[in-house]
Amino acid sequence: MADEGTVRVDLWIWSVRLVKTRSQATAACRGGHVRVNDERAKPATAVRPGDEIRFRHDGRERIVTVQRVIRKRVGAPVAQECYIDKSPPPPPREALVPIAKRERGAGRPTKRDRRELERLRGLQMSRNASEHQ
Repeated sequence: MADEGTVRVDLWIWSVRLVKTRSQATAACRGGHVRVNDERAKPATAVRPGDEIRFRHDGRERIVTVQRVIRKRVGAPVAQECYIDKSPPPPPREALVPIAKRERGAGRPTKRDRRELERLRGLQMSRNASEHQ
């Protein structure tokens, strides 16, 4: 299970359960959301103990230091022993922006409703004002 050599970063991220699927880990690497020692990482970038991995997933940044290199997906308690989590705490649930919901059956929003929503969001610039600039 443990290997003191190196392993691909996408495989390691999946193995220690930072993402649900290996394809999500590979896509994150290709999208530039994974950094190993402050350098953008391709999926095949080698990871060894002591490396720092910065990883953006679901709108949250995770910062972990590799303790052990593993190649197979393991249980959560074992996976947590393979890294040190230095991530900032997630924002409280109250800090998240509430989603505006309409009554069921209220129909399509009117122009007045749309303008009120834009005013609440801070998007007061109208179409005509943007055309004249």
